[in-house]
Amino acid sequence: MDLNTVWFLLVGVLIIGYALLDGFDLGVGSLFYVLGKTDKERKILINAIGPVWDGNEVWLLTGGGALFAAFPLVYASVFSGFYLAMMLVLFALIFRAVAVEYYFKVDTPGLQKLMGGLFFLGSFLPALLFGVAVGNVVYGIPLDAEQNYAGTFFGLLKPFALCFGIVGLFAFLLQGAAYAALKTEGDQQKRARDLSKNFAVILLVLWLIGGIYSKMAAPHLWENYQKLPLLYVLPLITLVSLILIPGWVRKNAYQKVFTASSIAFATMILTVAAGLYPNWVIATDPVKNLTIYNASSSPLTLKVMLIVALIGVPIVLLYTIYTYRVFRGKASPERNGY
Repeated sequence: MDLNTVWFLLVGVLIIGYALLDGFDLGVGSLFYVLGKTDKERKILINAIGPVWDGNEVWLLTGGGALFAAFPLVYASVFSGFYLAMMLVLFALIFRAVAVEYYFKVDTPGLQKLMGGLFFLGSFLPALLFGVAVGNVVYGIPLDAEQNYAGTFFGLLKPFALCFGIVGLFAFLLQGAAYAALKTEGDQQKRARDLSKNFAVILLVLWLIGGIYSKMAAPHLWENYQKLPLLYVLPLITLVSLILIPGWVRKNAYQKVFTASSIAFATMILTVAAGLYPNWVIATDPVKNLTIYNASSSPLTLKVMLIVALIGVPIVLLYTIYTYRVFRGKASPERNGY
């Protein structure tokens, strides 16, 4: 296995880490008014992610930094092409950060209502737009001779990309509902468990539809599967995980529900990654595809950065495990309540 492939896998691991961890943050925020019917319930939701959300976003920063270091052309092309969409995501994440940090600090109902609205909006937009971005990358975007994006913002809103966005949104919603079921009690927990079951069924249907759609609209995604049928294990694990969730919901096995949701989300990403490899970005002109070879840094850079990553990633992982151990258990409505 060469360094280019190692870095493809490493960036993929960081993306999965972000999707699973900040995924439930985005899911909880997107369900803020569904799971938070009262002021007390909304405060519980804020507290459920309050101690961990910023640590979860470290995975996004690490993944972005790794992509920039290992595959700078991919970073440049994607961020320049999706500039407006990325700015929307960036501002949304900033709004969410402000809302989480100031929700308990504002002392008027109007400002607290504003913080709640920012929390919802700052969660829902990224949950939708991340999937749209991935849909464009795997479907194919127009690149010029310098491998810069040659389309428009509205050109990114093609049906295939929107399909990916909807599938991604429900994956985030399932992750958020499953996490909320772990952190809440009473009627609020009952709503979270019911949503977990419903979202699992909806996501299962959407995943199947998306798979069929991709077979017709983006057949290049399945070429690796034809060469190596063993890869079909990945989407199979996704389907099995989603099928198991309703049964575990009925048994009130909330930890298993969250684990199954995480496995389903991770294998969804791996399914797409396996279809993309060795490409990073599909261009409408296949000759201009950005691959792990033509878009990578020098071998020396990849080697040095791998050493840094092997030191840094375990530290991030240990910090994450420690944080969740400290803040385990149910959340309460008091400020910083655990």
